[in-house]
Amino acid sequence: MRRPFALLAATLLTAALAVPASAADNDDGDEGFTINDPRITESSGLAASRQHPGVYWTHNDSDDGPYLYAVDGSTGDTVARLTLTGIGTPRDVEAISLGPGNRLFVADTGDNLGGTWPYVWIYELPEPKRLQDATVQATQYVVKYADGPRDAEAMVVHPRTGRVYLIDKHEDGGHLYEGPAKLSPKGDNVFRPIAPVELWTTDAALSPDGRDLAVRGYFGGIHYAWNGGKLERKGRLSVPLQGQGESVTYSADGSRLLFGSEGEQSGVVSRPAPGADESGSSGGPGSRADGGGSASEDGKGDSVKVGGAVVVAVLVAVLFGLGRRRRRR
Repeated sequence: MRRPFALLAATLLTAALAVPASAADNDDGDEGFTINDPRITESSGLAASRQHPGVYWTHNDSDDGPYLYAVDGSTGDTVARLTLTGIGTPRDVEAISLGPGNRLFVADTGDNLGGTWPYVWIYELPEPKRLQDATVQATQYVVKYADGPRDAEAMVVHPRTGRVYLIDKHEDGGHLYEGPAKLSPKGDNVFRPIAPVELWTTDAALSPDGRDLAVRGYFGGIHYAWNGGKLERKGRLSVPLQGQGESVTYSADGSRLLFGSEGEQSGVVSRPAPGADESGSSGGPGSRADGGGSASEDGKGDSVKVGGAVVVAVLVAVLFGLGRRRRRR
């Protein structure tokens, strides 16, 4: 979703943002990188490949076309661009996730009209075994919500069951929505709210073992125990301050969380996942120790390491607020 005020804020934040690791310091692609492809200007979703270690899938927000990009995390370079066929014209693509069997799911579920579209879409396709530019047939699913239209920028797919979940975006907090046990390309797929989410959510990710949920917003994040979809809040995530923080994914081994942002030459910042030590190692993929990074013990509120950028962060919040008021009729 384009936000002129957010772009201005990103410019003001340039000197204060965390700097991702350079390619020279990054051997496995999980330590952070800069997206170098000039075609990727609105990276809005992020998913770590399991069959191509160190590769991350991303896509633009809108006005790009039916494209997915595979980015090598060790260099920041695009190694493949997929063109999706068998679908309509994407409207507002906000998230991407990997399901069982290396199936890619793409959420065209954003709503630039503020939650008024009567339906949105999810696309599913196989992740290619070879990384090269290709055209791939996708399956398109029509998505509706049991309680009416809404804007959703976060999607997760359970790594074992393949069930798809969405989180709607609302500044006062939203809900986790559960889709049917299996999506159908015929008819409507109705998603139903099953748990509150205490964040203005821009993306989310399930750990590789399906036990932990990381939810991020513009200025913070929350770690939940998945608990069969009955979310149990465990603590706050150490989310980097980014110009327009839009995405999050676990690394393929579950030891890291990677946070992405929109913009040209946007940075992807890596942090230890909940339960991992500062080097990124953990007791196993998706370890469920409380908190992560500098998460506080009480698990209340949403935390960001701002350091000397506190004043700038406040300015960003003001700019976002102004942008929202100007868009309201």
